Amino acid sequence: MCPYGGRLMGKPADDPGPARMTCHCLLLETDRGLVLVDTGLGLEDIQSPTTRLSRFFVGMMRPRFDVDETAVRQVERLGLSPRDVRHIVLTHLDFDHAGGLADFPHAQVHLLADEAHAAQRRAGAIARGRYRPQQWSTAGSWQTYAPADGEDWFGFACVRDLVGLPPDILLVPLIGHTAGHAGVAVRADEGWLLHAGDAYFSRGELNTDHPRCPLGLRAYQTMMEFDRQARLRNQQRLRDLSYQHGDAVRVLCAHDPVEFETWAARSPHGQPPHPHAPQSPGVGVG
Repeated sequence: MCPYGGRLMGKPADDPGPARMTCHCLLLETDRGLVLVDTGLGLEDIQSPTTRLSRFFVGMMRPRFDVDETAVRQVERLGLSPRDVRHIVLTHLDFDHAGGLADFPHAQVHLLADEAHAAQRRAGAIARGRYRPQQWSTAGSWQTYAPADGEDWFGFACVRDLVGLPPDILLVPLIGHTAGHAGVAVRADEGWLLHAGDAYFSRGELNTDHPRCPLGLRAYQTMMEFDRQARLRNQQRLRDLSYQHGDAVRVLCAHDPVEFETWAARSPHGQPPHPHAPQSPGVGVG
């Protein structure tokens, strides 16, 4: 996405181009098939953006409607079949995270129950813009989870494993951005990777000494938040997690382009050239 706002939206001062944001998804290889964490925008969103997406979003965020960047096309470029994506785990149902659901109609979709309920109610102007029922052809195959159930995980409560998936993939409630927002934790060879979705937007927000976020991104987060206190509290918990357990758990968000480019980088032998990139061959990014 290429939002208006320039440096207010995180564009580096020496970058002559527009500001950039990503829709960072993970593709996981498991012994139970492929698992996709979030879907980004899908083929139908790109073909019919005015009917499937919020016009406010399209006008403000200026997404690049390129079919080659959809998750389904990236799966195919890896030589894999989209039908082998057996499970989709959603951080939340915002249209830029769930737009590709229709491209994987055979997948079981996992999400927190409160998120499903909020999306179905669509109460208020923000909810009507962010939740797009046109994208939910898979609604009959949703597996939802009560937020009060689960175990502790690095200080986070009510974390739980997922039906039909190995215990190496966990749903971590991170309420605030939406009513049922969650992170998705994946155990790789070198420890845990936590996809925090939209719990934060800029890598500077995890800075333990001086958390910082470009003004425009901070304003956008405030506009879109469901519960401000919960959102800020969970951001602090993510900072604490990174500071106290950074060797065991690495954290990324959905929209920071520098995080995306760092984590997506691979050498010819598949090993990441950056010390903080994931080191398990079973975790891919797109």
